[in-house]
Amino acid sequence: MNPSLNADPAELAKFSELAHRWWDKDSEFRPLHQINPLRLAWMDGLASFQGKRVLDIGCGGGILTDSIARAGADAIGIDLSSKALKVAQLHALESGTPRVQYREISAEDMAAEQVGSFDVVTCMEMLEHVPDPASVVRACSTLVKPGGWVFFSTIHRSAKSFLMAIVGAEYVLNMLPRGTHEYAKMIRPSELAAYCRAADLALSNTCGLEFNPVTQRYALSGDTSVNYMFATQKL
Repeated sequence: MNPSLNADPAELAKFSELAHRWWDKDSEFRPLHQINPLRLAWMDGLASFQGKRVLDIGCGGGILTDSIARAGADAIGIDLSSKALKVAQLHALESGTPRVQYREISAEDMAAEQVGSFDVVTCMEMLEHVPDPASVVRACSTLVKPGGWVFFSTIHRSAKSFLMAIVGAEYVLNMLPRGTHEYAKMIRPSELAAYCRAADLALSNTCGLEFNPVTQRYALSGDTSVNYMFATQKL
């Protein structure tokens, strides 16, 4: 791997090993399938995907990218996991998803190639897995058109998130494989807001995502103390 590439080889290997299970809704990726309709509706309500050119950064097996395309966008998903992208491409072929493409390329390289080319950029559940999240935020800003939307989702670095996202989700409820998240890589909302300001992205909206262990359901909320999303616009 290129030593200057903004990626953690261990993280790529971890998700590549699970690639064949991306579209198994009862697998380790069940939480992503459960939250996908919620975050899709939230973003679509703000930016409207219909007829837009949308880039999904860190797309993995294409769960969100596929939904964005089905919402009427011309969608491109990018990732650095070859195995995950092959799964995404195969699913698109099998399901006949219209207007969706996948590429193995980093956010930074894509930004150098396609400045201001997208109406909407999404970067969900990815920033907490890279060595330099600020670099990804800058790339997102470069890729989107002036006035366009950039959406982020990540996990707050706090005692509550440690207990719920790591201890609870990975060790007690076994919702995720152990080691999926590292506490030190989690990002406080204030830190992400600073990255956005430095990249000329104005924060427009925030939203939290909560899990009810009794009902086993997720819901959008105003609580950003664990999982949260940012909606930003390019100045």
